[in-house]
Amino acid sequence: MSTVETRTYRIEQLREFTQRVLQHFGVPAPDSETASDVLAAADLRAIDSHGVARLHTYFEMLSLGRINPRPNVHIVRETASTATVDGDNGLGLVVAPRANSIAMDKAEQFGSGWVSVCNSNHYGIASYYVLQALKRDLIGWSMTNSTKLVAPLWGSERMLGTNPIAIAFPGEREPAIVIDLATPAVAYGKIEIAKRRGEPIPVGWAIDKLGAATTDPQAMIDGGALLPLGSDRERGGHKGYALGMMVDVLCAVLSGANWGPFTPPFALRQEIPKRSVGKGIGHFFGALRIDGFIDPAEFKRQIDDVVRTFRATKPAPGTTGPLIPGDPEREAEVERSVHGVPLVLPVISDLRDIAKQTGIPFD
Repeated sequence: MSTVETRTYRIEQLREFTQRVLQHFGVPAPDSETASDVLAAADLRAIDSHGVARLHTYFEMLSLGRINPRPNVHIVRETASTATVDGDNGLGLVVAPRANSIAMDKAEQFGSGWVSVCNSNHYGIASYYVLQALKRDLIGWSMTNSTKLVAPLWGSERMLGTNPIAIAFPGEREPAIVIDLATPAVAYGKIEIAKRRGEPIPVGWAIDKLGAATTDPQAMIDGGALLPLGSDRERGGHKGYALGMMVDVLCAVLSGANWGPFTPPFALRQEIPKRSVGKGIGHFFGALRIDGFIDPAEFKRQIDDVVRTFRATKPAPGTTGPLIPGDPEREAEVERSVHGVPLVLPVISDLRDIAKQTGIPFD
């Protein structure tokens, strides 16, 4: 395992820099604040691949006019509890929070809210949106499709995105259960991080361009593909493949966005699909009012019991025992809120490049 040099930055500094960079391209101040909050949530929760490490890609897309800095985010179809939202090719970090708010508003008024989104872009970490639902005492769902990076089971080329799923359940005295998972064996950002650190990736994460298993992150990047969650049939790869397809249908087919291999790239260096079958990237949000099913206080007491029961499980040898979904991210958020966010030098170089090109100070 290689030793990687990092430097630590206060989250307030990273937020401010992100806001100023986005405003440089005409993103309104309230939208830039929302977008910086989404990225900051990733950095605080140690999902480093989706925080300010992504800012240079947003910078490139905005520089080339690939993203609309002032979108007219609007509802194109609606019932009392459902809606389809057109993001007008805006920042996913702006479009998605607005669509998620619509779902939560509907849930509070009608018991549940379901919103599918088209014509958007990369929306950050899926868990950001379900954390917003927790603040409103709701159960939240969040999904997005993305550019093709994942081979289907028994396939050897990229056909699906990493297509994450998040859901959160509030507790009373114990922390909420916050589930956030990508549907391949690993998120693409982990491949990028391994490359930056000069480290191999585990067997079962990826294949090379010939379809052979690889531990070289560059071999995956150079025409290879990620494997579905579970990797192969014997290890349950069909389940990850099915979940990835489910996300594609809810986010894209349902909203009129692009699906599967036709989903547009987020980064400039990724392959542009030969044709389009919809509008942009798609998302899907859901929110549920607990009192439509059970007394909220009783639900939260039961969630507390779930958490305590699983924490009391006999530990496997060499471990401290089972984690509750969301534990590592919560611990990281406490640590990084106080001591700052460690950034690897390649990310710092990207941020300094933005600073040089825009005149906005970083260090």
